[in-house]
Amino acid sequence: MFDDDTSPARRDFLRKSLTLIPVVTLASAGLPSSSFAQTPASDARQSGSAVPAVSAGDYKPTFFTPEEWAFVIAACDRLIPSDHVGPGAVELGVPEFLDRHMQTPYANGGIWYMQGPFLEAAPEFGYQGRLNLRETLRIGIKAMDASCKKTFSGKAFAELSHPQQEELLKAAEGGKLALEDISSKLFFTNLLNEVRNGYFADPSHGGNKNMGAWKMIGYPGMRADYMDWVTVRDKPYPLPPVDLAGRRG
Repeated sequence: MFDDDTSPARRDFLRKSLTLIPVVTLASAGLPSSSFAQTPASDARQSGSAVPAVSAGDYKPTFFTPEEWAFVIAACDRLIPSDHVGPGAVELGVPEFLDRHMQTPYANGGIWYMQGPFLEAAPEFGYQGRLNLRETLRIGIKAMDASCKKTFSGKAFAELSHPQQEELLKAAEGGKLALEDISSKLFFTNLLNEVRNGYFADPSHGGNKNMGAWKMIGYPGMRADYMDWVTVRDKPYPLPPVDLAGRRG
């Protein structure tokens, strides 16, 4: 998930990848797993000191507890940080998207088949576990914070430095972080998918504020007709995006 210094920046990939353009609903954005940003070094990175809390604006969560909310903001900030290419996940309201999405029938398993048997199965058979999405995130956040507190003298994930947070997320991505009650890989995969969804979804779902992600990749949004530009590859689309409510970016 984290590229080394010689790899192309994840942000440049997000900006250039045409496969992201259709992503406007709650469906997965389809990014490859190696998609973290290369962000400029900060004082916190250089010194390894604790990272100040990142603000998620005036939104008040109704699903996540204060401890979970702190984790969500910190994790979103590391998964898609703000940089010279475009806005970050926190800036675009992705934590709000996650909190609102946790209260939908999709997240609570209301539209999933959730009866047994629960088996370890090949990926092509889809998810076979007993936890729905919001249970996966809630249990995973609790387990991550518990692991951090054991390892870092009582500090929760949100209180760690950026390098420490990124190392933990990298370990979770590879399934190398031992967590109680849940697979770290399962937790990370679902968390990352939710962050992607919130970053590129229509703003009506809480994320992608002011269509910032769409502007970054040049996606026209819900415009009625842009067929003349479908085959144009050497010029950027000249008009701002339009969301489902008809607002222009």
